[in-house]
Amino acid sequence: MFSFRTTPLEDQLDRALTDGNVGCFCTQNCWDTGRERYMTDIFRERGNLRAVFSPENSELSPDASHICADIGQIRELNAIVVEIQDVGTRYFGYTRDVLRLMRQLAELEESPALYIVDHNNPAGRVVEGTMPSSDTEPDIPKTAHRHGLTLGELANLYYAEIGARFPLHIISAQATDSNRQLMPWAISPAPDIPGFFTCEMYSGGGLWLNTSITPGIGTPRPYEYFGAPFIRYGSEGLPPAPPQVMMRPCSFTPAFGKYAGEKCFGYQIMLEPGAVYHSLMHTLQLMRYFRDRYSAFGLEPDFRLRLADDVLLSYIEGRTDWAAARDHIKTEEQKWIRKARKFCLYDDPPYRIK
Repeated sequence: MFSFRTTPLEDQLDRALTDGNVGCFCTQNCWDTGRERYMTDIFRERGNLRAVFSPENSELSPDASHICADIGQIRELNAIVVEIQDVGTRYFGYTRDVLRLMRQLAELEESPALYIVDHNNPAGRVVEGTMPSSDTEPDIPKTAHRHGLTLGELANLYYAEIGARFPLHIISAQATDSNRQLMPWAISPAPDIPGFFTCEMYSGGGLWLNTSITPGIGTPRPYEYFGAPFIRYGSEGLPPAPPQVMMRPCSFTPAFGKYAGEKCFGYQIMLEPGAVYHSLMHTLQLMRYFRDRYSAFGLEPDFRLRLADDVLLSYIEGRTDWAAARDHIKTEEQKWIRKARKFCLYDDPPYRIK
């Protein structure tokens, strides 16, 4: 059973929410600006809050990266309410945790109902990349790298993909005060998603995590900065960049993560005002550039699972030219948009950068 609801969570009169045992699966983004409280306080005040599933560390701790739900606790609940801020890219950690929760619920004979308090997508409706055509990381939906959907729409799609039968209810983003009063990145969605430009750069920049180059994790500007100790600036000029994108040579020392405490040399990606940026395409070109110039550049074993596309992998490895990779991306983006429209809950459909 699926429903899309246009009134706020606290106005829902389902007995599972008013009288049942409720679990909340959430991050700091469940702050209600209109009532100045967290979503969990609704059920704490009603006296039926039985479990809170959230990151274990403080919200800006580098160790706050996943939310785990114990199956034993899940079995004791009548409803689970999810409220996180998705960032628009299919490999975002907290979203994968939500999809893993959905798979857990689908495997139960008697499952609690799932309610998702939807939020606007900070990466907008822009689509980038391809749907998985090879093995992927666990709990990855069959979407483009940058999918252009909200979490509620993504859950709607995944619900169909796994053939789930548990009750799924989406609370419209338009019914939530915080979506009208806050920009979606005002509260950091995760420790490595600190600000305005991060979500636009994550669809490509997140791929650096499985290479020998760091995307600036452990610095104040992850995914805008990238580099490694082995990079050197030479006479050949700057790496490739699309129009309205500037590359600034820089150095940084990560406080944690890969190369923690080591001086790295690299670049800052800077967008001109109004620039339309295809992060995935640019990142693929940069990876090919560094592969051709540095023997120390390498792809880790899990990189193929995150990219999940053999054509794009062959381009990075020098076996396919850019024209073929670009045409492949264009075709796959069009296919994804046709698929995505079936699961849209709002009037503005996803679109690709032309």
